[in-house]
Amino acid sequence: MGGARELVSWSESLDREVFTPGATALLVVDMQGYFLEPESHAYLPSAEKIVPGLASLSMVFREAGLPVFFTRHLNTDENAGALGLWWNDLIRTESPLSEITPALDTSLGTVIEKSQYDAFHGTGLEELLRGRGVTRVVVTGVATHLCCETTARSAFVRAFEVTFPVDGTATYDEEHHLATLLNLTHGFATAVFVEDLAERVRG
Repeated sequence: MGGARELVSWSESLDREVFTPGATALLVVDMQGYFLEPESHAYLPSAEKIVPGLASLSMVFREAGLPVFFTRHLNTDENAGALGLWWNDLIRTESPLSEITPALDTSLGTVIEKSQYDAFHGTGLEELLRGRGVTRVVVTGVATHLCCETTARSAFVRAFEVTFPVDGTATYDEEHHLATLLNLTHGFATAVFVEDLAERVRG
């Protein structure tokens, strides 16, 4: 986490505020058993470590009256597209591992099903955000360099400001995690820590 801390310090040195509460939404991406359960071949041990912070952050956003969205990745052979070429297994609706971890209270927000890395692709998420007057999104979840990074970039090109908690996403290894943070903090997103973000939302 040392490298991540340096990225946050660099980002905070930019001539703009890291985060101000307001028209902001929290996106919790794909925190499903597929990535969180040890019996899954796609298990990410680091994903378990971010659950408490995301559970707390979800509650903080809800208490502040700010919208929370949880994504659930699901595929069929028809909608998988290139994902079917890259991965030996797809997350199917009928699999118990497709469920969002019960450690996160999805009643605090809205669950959106998606079929691609990008949480905006074919989901209506942009319309939901616009309808709530959202201009800034906080991207959390898994995996840092796949769905989270793709969603962050997609939000940016849709003119949303993007905040990316460095300890609010997880992936296979530190190298991929830091690579995403390095790239996103150079022109796409502002890096923060979960607790710092929560304190700002609480006011």
